[in-house]
Amino acid sequence: MKLYINLLLLLCAVLCSTPGVSQKRKRTDTPSLAGVKSREAEFYFTEAEKYFILEDYSKALDYYQKVLEINPENATVHYKIADVLSRGNRTDDMLRASVSIEQALKLERKNKYFYLLGANIYMGLSRHERAAQLFEGMLHEVPNTQEYLYELAVIYQYAGKPEEAIKAYNRAETFFGINETSSLQKQRLYLELGKTKEAITEGEKLLQAFPDEERLATGVAENLSQYNFKTQAITLLEKFTADNAVAPHASMFLAGLYRDTNQEDKARKLLRNVFDDPEVDLTNKLVVLSAYNEELNQLRSKNATDPAKETFALELLAHLKNNYPDEPNVFILGGDLYLAVGKNNEAREEYQKAVQSGEVNFEVWQNLLYIEMQAGNWNAVISHTEKALEYYPNQAMLYYFRGTAFLQRRNYRDAIGTLEQSKKLAAANPAMTAEINSMLGDAYNAVKDYAKSDMAYEDALAFNPNNDVVLNNYSYFLALRKANLERAEKLAAQLIRDHPDNPTYLDTYAWVLYARQKYKEARKVMERFISGGQANATHFEHYGDILFQLGEVATAVKQWEKARQLLQAPSEALNKKIADRKLYE
Repeated sequence: MKLYINLLLLLCAVLCSTPGVSQKRKRTDTPSLAGVKSREAEFYFTEAEKYFILEDYSKALDYYQKVLEINPENATVHYKIADVLSRGNRTDDMLRASVSIEQALKLERKNKYFYLLGANIYMGLSRHERAAQLFEGMLHEVPNTQEYLYELAVIYQYAGKPEEAIKAYNRAETFFGINETSSLQKQRLYLELGKTKEAITEGEKLLQAFPDEERLATGVAENLSQYNFKTQAITLLEKFTADNAVAPHASMFLAGLYRDTNQEDKARKLLRNVFDDPEVDLTNKLVVLSAYNEELNQLRSKNATDPAKETFALELLAHLKNNYPDEPNVFILGGDLYLAVGKNNEAREEYQKAVQSGEVNFEVWQNLLYIEMQAGNWNAVISHTEKALEYYPNQAMLYYFRGTAFLQRRNYRDAIGTLEQSKKLAAANPAMTAEINSMLGDAYNAVKDYAKSDMAYEDALAFNPNNDVVLNNYSYFLALRKANLERAEKLAAQLIRDHPDNPTYLDTYAWVLYARQKYKEARKVMERFISGGQANATHFEHYGDILFQLGEVATAVKQWEKARQLLQAPSEALNKKIADRKLYE
C-alpha cells in the first residue's frame, strides 16, 4: 500500500501536463472525458512503474505505451520508454530507445538525466559523436553539470577526437583546477598525438602543482615510459628522488627504467635500498624479483648463464627472507629462483616451507614433486602427494606422481590403483593417458596380469607408435613370457632401426631373438652389445644361454662365470647352471 501511495504521488508530478489535470473542473454528475483520460493515464503509469520496479520490463513497456497514447507530449514517459528499451542487448531496441530519448529531449531540455540516458544509448550504438553532442547540450542547457566534462573527454576519445578530449579536460581544469585525472589523461593524449613537448610540459605542470606527490611523479613517468620515452622518464624521476629523500615507489620504478635501458649497476644500487625499505610493499618487491627469475629461466632454456645476475637475484632473495621470515610468497619465489639457477636442494627446502605454511597453488606442489622425482626420493613423493591431494583431489598429475613412486617402490597394487585413478582424471589429455598406460603396462606385468598389461601397452602405442620405453619393455616382457613373439620381434626390430647403437635396446632385441630360437641372430646382436663395454651380469648370463643353445657349452659356462663374478649377491640358479654345465629355463 505504501508503494502504491508513493507511485500516486509521483504521478501528480509526472502527469501534470495531461490536459484537464491541472484545471479545476465544474461539479457535474457526469465526469468529463478529460478527467476520465487523466485517471486512466494515472492507472497505466502506476502499473508501469510497478512492473518496472519488479523488473518485468515487457509489461512495464506496454503500460508506458498506453500512457503515451493518452498523453503523447509527456517527456517523462518518453524517457521511461527509452530507459526500458535500453536495458536489453538487442540493437533494434536500442534504436527504438534512441528515438524515444530524442523525443523526450525535444519536449524537455533542462533535465540532465535525459541527456545522460541518451548519451549512454548512443554509446551502446557506437554513435560516439552523437553522445558527445548530447553531453555538450547538457553542459549548455543544465546548470552545475561541469563534473561531466571528464566523461565528455572520454567520449571524445572513443570518438577518435583526441584534440577535443584535451579541450574538454582543459575546460574541466577551469572549474576544478589542475588534478591527476585531467593532467595524466592529457599527457597520454599528447603522447598519442606525437606531441612530446606538450606531454612533458603537462607532466611538469602537474608536478609543480603537487611537488611532493610521489604517486603523481610515478604516474607521469609511467606515461612517458609506456610511449617509449624512457630517457625523459628517467630524468623526471632522478630529479624527483633527488628532491624527495623518501620516495621508495619512485625509486622502484626508476630502477626498472634503469634495467630497461641497460643501466644495471644503477638499478642494483637502488634495489638494494628499496628491498630493505618497509615503506615499499612486498608485492612490488616480489614483482621485481620475479622478473629476475623469469630472465634466469630464459637463459637456462638457451643453455646460457649469467653468474652476476644469479648472484644479485639471490642477494635480493636474502633481503626478502631476512625481512619477511614467515611469508609463504617469499618461500615460493625462493623455490622458483633456486630452481632457475639449478640449486634443486635449496629449492626443495623453500617449497617445503611453503607447503607447510598452508594452502598454496598447485604449481608449488608440482615443482616440489618434480624435484623429489628427479632425486628418486620416492617416500617423499608418496608423503607429499597424500598431503597435496587434500587440497587438489581431482588433479590427475598428483595421482601420476604418486603412482610412479609406488611403481618405483615396487608397491605394484597401490601403483595400479593410483595410476588407474590418474587415467580417469586425465581422460581429456591423450598424451598423459598414453604415459600412464605405459606405466600400467609395467605394473600389471609385475603382478602377472598379462592381459591388462598387454592392453595398456597397446593403448600407449596406439597414441605413439614410436614410444621407445613401451617398445622396449613390452617386447622384453613378451620374450620373457614367450608370448606373442612375432609381435615382440617386430617391436624390438623397430627399436634397433631407430637406435642401432643403443645397448639396452640391443640386449632386448637379442633376448627376443633368443626367445624365437633365432640363436645365431641373437648371438650377433648380443656380441655387438657386449663389445660396447656396458654389459652387466644379466647380459653375460643371457650371452651364455645363447651360446649353450648353439652347442658351445664350454664357452657358455665361461660367460656364466663372468656373470657370477659381477653379481653382488649369489644366485642359486646361476650356480646350478655352472655346476651342472646345463641350461635351466
